[in-house]
Amino acid sequence: MRVLGVDPGLTRCGLGVVDVAANRTATMVAVGVVGSSHEQSLDGRLLVIAEAIDQWLDAFKPDVLAIERVFAQTNLSTVMGVAQVSGVVMVAAARRRIPVAMHTPSEVKAAVTGSGRADKASVTAMVVRILRLTEPPRPADAADALALAIAHAWRSGNSLASGPKGTTAAQQLWRDAETRAKTKKNKEKPGHAWR
Repeated sequence: MRVLGVDPGLTRCGLGVVDVAANRTATMVAVGVVGSSHEQSLDGRLLVIAEAIDQWLDAFKPDVLAIERVFAQTNLSTVMGVAQVSGVVMVAAARRRIPVAMHTPSEVKAAVTGSGRADKASVTAMVVRILRLTEPPRPADAADALALAIAHAWRSGNSLASGPKGTTAAQQLWRDAETRAKTKKNKEKPGHAWR
């Protein structure tokens, strides 16, 4: 499975392409950051990002695009910028009929470190370890994009279906947490379960 991870942002939009084999081995294909200047108009900034996304999608032909889900922050202008970039990215994928998956930061952290509350340094360290890199991707937006790609591949049924053999510690923690959450959810729901 080839996944393009996108950490959306107007100033820095992180991009990371990861190939994940059937045995769950992840390999970095490409990583980078697209930047736009706050001195540009909003439409100009979005165009810079849109053109870069088009180039990455055409060059690397991912099976799926994984993007960070927008969530509430105290800075409304930051949330708006992230949402606008996310929209541009999702439309570019949709034009190519590439499926889009959205993941929250805590989902990504849990997938790669085993803890949904891990800090950025821990996530970056695990990305380096999982992808067998010689140095951390810089800036942090690049590492976050790779983490998104890894998290999606590990979370999908395709990479987790064959059982615990070869599962990393982080993947096993993720699987255990999902099982506990499902069990708790089912116990809390009286009557029939909704999907």
